[in-house]
Amino acid sequence: MNIISSLNKEAGSRSLLMKIKRREFLKRSALGVGAVMLGTNVVPASESKPVFCDPYERVPLGRTGLKVSRLCQGTGMRGGNRQSDQTRMGKEKFYALLRGGYERGIRDFDMADLYGTHPYLLPALKGVPRDSFNIFTKIWFRPGGIPDRDRPDADVVIARFLREIGTDYLDLVLLHCVESPDWPEHLRKQMDIMEKLKQKGVIRAHGVSCHSIGALEAAANEAWVDSVHARINPYGMSMDGQPDKVAPVLRKIHHAGKGVVGMKLIGEGRLRHNAERRDASARYVVDLGCVDVFNVGFEKVSEIDDFAARLRKVTIKRA
Repeated sequence: MNIISSLNKEAGSRSLLMKIKRREFLKRSALGVGAVMLGTNVVPASESKPVFCDPYERVPLGRTGLKVSRLCQGTGMRGGNRQSDQTRMGKEKFYALLRGGYERGIRDFDMADLYGTHPYLLPALKGVPRDSFNIFTKIWFRPGGIPDRDRPDADVVIARFLREIGTDYLDLVLLHCVESPDWPEHLRKQMDIMEKLKQKGVIRAHGVSCHSIGALEAAANEAWVDSVHARINPYGMSMDGQPDKVAPVLRKIHHAGKGVVGMKLIGEGRLRHNAERRDASARYVVDLGCVDVFNVGFEKVSEIDDFAARLRKVTIKRA
């Protein structure tokens, strides 16, 4: 009996060991398959390499369905009355700026009726497939600002935009410079018109450009909003409030699945000659983790390269 018991005990141990080894084999096999499917090695987060910001990476703009480059060419530096610093530099220089941005990897171009920049983009990008870049533009509904006295409904204005730009559709159309916290009530008619145009494919997404903290908070809560242009930098320059007040609202907007396009990242040009603060601004906006697009009114190709280089030095925080 002792010999039989010993043999049974030994057999049981071998069986248990085989089961353990089999489970370990299956576990390792599953990890290996997962790594192949992900196209990467499975390593602990502590051993993974840091990921640096790519200014030209194509990322989703919230849930709009748009794939956008992180870096965007703004065209409205000191804009008003259908002029801006970009239009004032002259047609050929402006064309070269737009083309230079595209050649580097910029795929978003931010325009507006207020800036008068609509006629410049497509001639500058002649021969470039229309579906390879995004056109953002804005409707000016406020008094003053543009020469026209009348403010036609959004369908009339957008039809004019299409003719001026020379395109069949617009990727993102915003109501420009909303300030009142009650803007969804006051602008509902235009919002409904824009939604119908979106259903027809004339515009792909719609939203607002905010110029007050109350308007920004309203945008966070308004279901109609697909994307928001918001002013953000670490110094509170030309912003809707101090950064500690604005940033939580941007996080709320982002968490709701809306796109966030950051403006005034270099303080409306005031940080142009301060390299340390440009570094700090680039780091701050990336670290927020809720800004999809960095919209800057570059006036020189060298400024694009400068800010892109600063973004590339910033690591993207892991969840």
